[in-house]
Amino acid sequence: MTDNSVKKNETVRKLKASLFLAFCLASVFIGLGVLLVLLADVLLRGLSSLDISFLTSFPSRFPERAGIKSAIYGSIWLMVLTALFSIPIGIGAAIYLEEYSKRNVLTSLIKTNISNLAGVPSIVYGILGLALFVRAFSFDRSLLSGSLTMALLVMPIIIVASSESIKAVPRSFREASLALGATRWQTTRRVVIPSSIAGMITGIILALSRAIGETAPLIMIGALTFIAFVPEGPLSPFTVLPIQIFNWVSRPQAGFHEKAAAAIIVLLAFVFTLNLIATIIRNLFEKPKY
Repeated sequence: MTDNSVKKNETVRKLKASLFLAFCLASVFIGLGVLLVLLADVLLRGLSSLDISFLTSFPSRFPERAGIKSAIYGSIWLMVLTALFSIPIGIGAAIYLEEYSKRNVLTSLIKTNISNLAGVPSIVYGILGLALFVRAFSFDRSLLSGSLTMALLVMPIIIVASSESIKAVPRSFREASLALGATRWQTTRRVVIPSSIAGMITGIILALSRAIGETAPLIMIGALTFIAFVPEGPLSPFTVLPIQIFNWVSRPQAGFHEKAAAAIIVLLAFVFTLNLIATIIRNLFEKPKY
């Protein structure tokens, strides 16, 4: 191969690399640009309606009186119950699959199905929740039905994230613990879980962040769009911020659209708070690497 051919090939490779880099940068800037435009539109529409009265008032048929008090309480109730149902079962399933189950075809099939369930559309979980919790178990259209449905939705995400975090723990850690006389449970409790807790918490918060913004499953199980009271327990009717936003956006009055934008700002604040808590907890549990 001549020097001219080598230089020509090198020039072509550099050109392709530059074009690919430009494409990647353009994709990033377009995505960020669209996101910033949407955020700016929401802020411009909603900040004028965001005040104490909006946060402490119940929904109303008049835009100037409408608030999100019942939706805030409903969202908090829903997230707490969803976490109580999904986190212990999700982490327990991940620990069993990675530390105790045999490596065979059945285990591989279970792991594959769990990974596939993490990508199932949320409306499918809503249909399942309607058939199972609302009708079969007669929990009616209550917070309990909603939280169990959302737990089913986020549990595969928690299991997958926790499994990957557990697999990232070096095998030598386990072997050293067992060599010192620890049982398998002691090794799991004192070595594996502390070493993987940061990744587990990250997966949990990402799962709950998805749950707090879901609307389709709650519409399927019949979450109400107009509630002028605060839920008193797991069997109470409820509404949540995404349902309230959906209701206001579907109305023709411009005042309700501004209220919906203000509710979106509150929902974003919830999500950012969850992610901030996840970052703080992860940093607390993450051991420094030397």
